[in-house]
Formats: sequence, structure tokens, C-alpha cells
Amino acid sequence: MRIVISICGIWLFAQAGLAQESLHRQVDALILANAKGKTFSGSADDAEYLRRVYLDFAGRIPSATEARRFLDSKEVDRRTKLLDALLAGPEYAASMEGHFHVMLMERLGDHADWKKYLQRSFADNKPWDELVREILAAGPQEKAPGAAFFLSKRLENYGANPVDYPALTRDIGRLFLGKDFRCAQCHDHLTIKDYKQHDFQGLFVFVKNVSLSTAKTTTPGVTEKPTTAKIEFSSVFGGDKVQTGPRVPGLKEIAIPTLKKGEEYVEKPDVKQQKPGVLKFSTLAALSEQLPTPANQAFNRNIVNRLWFVLMGRGLVHPLDLDHGDNPPSHPEVLDLLAKEFVAHKYDIKWLVRELALTQTYQRSSQLPPLVKNAKPEEFRTALERRMSAEQLLRSMLQATGMTEVKAAKGVPTFDTMSPTFVKAFASEPREPEEEFSPTLKATLFLLNDKSVLSWLEAQPGNLLDRLGREIDNRKAVEELYLSVLTRLPGIDEAADAVRYLDERKGRRPVALRNLAWALFASTEFCVNH
Repeated sequence: MRIVISICGIWLFAQAGLAQESLHRQVDALILANAKGKTFSGSADDAEYLRRVYLDFAGRIPSATEARRFLDSKEVDRRTKLLDALLAGPEYAASMEGHFHVMLMERLGDHADWKKYLQRSFADNKPWDELVREILAAGPQEKAPGAAFFLSKRLENYGANPVDYPALTRDIGRLFLGKDFRCAQCHDHLTIKDYKQHDFQGLFVFVKNVSLSTAKTTTPGVTEKPTTAKIEFSSVFGGDKVQTGPRVPGLKEIAIPTLKKGEEYVEKPDVKQQKPGVLKFSTLAALSEQLPTPANQAFNRNIVNRLWFVLMGRGLVHPLDLDHGDNPPSHPEVLDLLAKEFVAHKYDIKWLVRELALTQTYQRSSQLPPLVKNAKPEEFRTALERRMSAEQLLRSMLQATGMTEVKAAKGVPTFDTMSPTFVKAFASEPREPEEEFSPTLKATLFLLNDKSVLSWLEAQPGNLLDRLGREIDNRKAVEELYLSVLTRLPGIDEAADAVRYLDERKGRRPVALRNLAWALFASTEFCVNH
């Protein structure tokens, strides 16, 4: 037996029956209950939902043809069908690779093999724990080429500077556990009582003997010296010296086996052949076995929190890498539920993102309801505007201008060649979070002056400006422009102003069309996922 209560048309299920409901319904019920009667935004209209789901799961906005097909559909379940089609489509893996590349590498660099590794992993729907196991174990190269890049990039040194092992230690804690031990290297954290020096040092032991491999492989690899003893440390504020072996925060310390000198390897390194050795006890192997496990609640909480951020624009724990007792999640029951169900479904990322995208929370409008002047972001009562990545902007501009098809017909890989340029113009500096939309002079000047971008706004056979130029009805041309760039039809006033602008410039219509298109591309509406 269960008790049900209806509030605003949404059913809340008593705990006894809650587990019988789908995850997305459980999440919505918990979000609603947490709001305690506050008003929510209504459901996004089809155009807003269409653009959002394409950006999240295809990495681009839809074409005008795709938009018309969806907006003209009368099917009751058209949203679910579209979502499932995108998740099963060829662009899903590339889109997820984009999300996770930015998340894990934080603009420190990229490598073709790393991106292929991520894309192949998402195409195969590789479980998250397995993917992380391969990343932390740096491969092996023959099984997971490219996986080592996460470590190898952070093991580079610049000039006379030594390898920044503390930064690598912190990144593992931040990105896989949601805990930033930055200020716990030399003493217990001064303001976060949960973060101890022992946590940092225990993680540090795993990576302190790891270095770049000299073996000639397409992707930089890593090698590892034997770890034979614990490390000793003490607080800079004084106190006794203590020791620790390798230990993931919150879990048991791993015993370091006693091996006689010369017996550390199953297979010794071959310097001439540039082959790394195979250790009997590898700290990287130990890290990859201990960290990504169901028993590690920090690992489970971190990934579902980050996937929630990807789709909702803000983490349940925010900032994402400050999960501790003094920074509790906005909705602890939701975070616990997501972590529990994700583990129960064997770390199936595609299953989880589908459930999140089916929630009313994800499908809400970004327009505040009438009489509501503001809503706190952490309440999730309205859809949050999300910053588009440089890669999403590039793919969306290529799609909107029609250059995706034009270049594909010519066999020109526009995305690959333009990606570094867009990253330089629109991405954050290394390790700077890419969370909020923050227009910059650099990005504006890029849109104004980049020759490639400006060329996309010149009529070329089959592109957007070519289609607009061949449409003699200005009203229809304006509708095609808005649908192609903003994935919606213009409002009454917008259409009237745009048509008037074109009517007054009959003698310079190609230039007027280009200026209108540029104005829409430069708008905030185009540059955010709303």
C-alpha cells in the first residue's frame, strides 16, 4: 500500500511506493517537495526543448529541416522519441566526448587518440567505473589507446620546472571524488574540517613514482617506478611525523608488499626497446582498482553530480569539487537516489542521462513564471541558462549557416580545422571552470573579424545565405533565418522589424541578409543553451 498526494498535477509517492516509480518521476517528486509550495516555471515549449536536447545529445542545434519535422509533429510522445533517437544516433558519442573532454582535461590540452578513446567509450556505452579504471591505470596501450592522456599530459614539465605531482594529486581528488584537497597538502584544511592532510598524502603516494614513458607510441604513455615504502609527513604547523601508504580518502590504506631489491618486476624494463616494465605492485593499478568502486560513495556522488550539472547547469553540490559537510547538496535525497540507482544500473551513463532528460526538471522553461521576479539557481524551479562550449558553438554555427553540408559535400573537415580557433576565442583558460556565460571582447572581435566565419555568411551554393537569397518573400526569408539560427520562428514584432529592414534595403538585399544573420549569431540567445 502507498499514499499518493497530488500537488500542481504532480504525484508525490510515499517512501514505501517511491522505489516502484521510474527514476525521473522520483527525482521530480523530490525536487517539488523541496520547494515547499513555491512556483515553478512551466514546461518548455517544443522549440526550446528541441534546441536544448540537440545541444546536449548531438552537440549542435538542429537544422531547419529537423526543426520543422519536430515542430510539425502531432505525436504525443514526440519528445521521448526524439530523445531516444538522439541517444541512439551517431552524434551522441561525439557530444559526450565533448562534455567529458572539457570536464576531465579542463583545457590543459588535447590529443586525437584521447578524443577517439572517449568517443569510442561512449559509443560502446562503456560503464563509468570501467572507463575511469582505464584512465587511472593509463591504459594499457593495446587495450585502451589514448586513455593514458589524462595522466601523461599532467606529467609534462615545462623548462626547468619539475613535474607538478601535487596538481595531479589534486586533479584526481577533484575530478573523480568531488573533493579539492588543494589546501590540505601541508596541513589539515583550515576551513573545511572534512579535508585532512592524510587525504592528500594518501592520494599522492599513488602517483609520486609515475612519469612519462619514453616508449614510442602514438599517444604519450606513462611508466612507474617501484613503490617500496610509505611516505612520512607532518603539518607545517608542527606535530609528530606520521606515515601513510597509498589510500583513497575514506577507504582503507593499501598495504605495500615487501619485495627484495631486484624482485619488484614481473617483467623488467627494456631500455633498448623502450618498453616499460611490469611491476608486481603498481600503485596506479591499485588506484584504478580501489577508487572506482560501488563502495566509494565519493566516487558515486561525484559523477552523478557532474552529469546533473551537464544537463541542468548547476550541480546539486556546487562548486562541483567541494563536496563536504559544510557545503551540503541542495537536494541531498536526490543526490543519494541518483548515486544509488547509478550503481544499481552498473554505471550506465546513457541510462542515467536519459532518465535525467525525461524529468520535468530538465524540460522546464527558462522563462520565469508570472509574478516571480527571481528563483534561486539551486532550487531548480526554472531551467538555467547554460554556457555553450566552444565546440558546441562551432558545430552550431556550421549547422545554422548550412556549411556542414556544403563542406561535407566537398570532403572538407571544417570542424577539425576550426576547432582550435574557436577554443582559443571562446574557451576559458586552463583549469578555469566553464560554467557561466560571460561574453568577452576577444570573442566579439573574433565574430567580427574572423575570415572563415565571415565567409560562412556569404552566399555559397546550398548554404543558408544562398537559400535566403533565393527566397523572394522577405517574410519567409526571415522565418527561415530564425528557424535556422535560433530554432524558433520570430515573434510578431521581430518579424515585422526584420521584414521592414529588408524592404528598406532592396538594392542591398544580400548585405542586409548577411547583417541580419550576423546579428542573430552574435546574440546572447544563440550563445547559450536555454
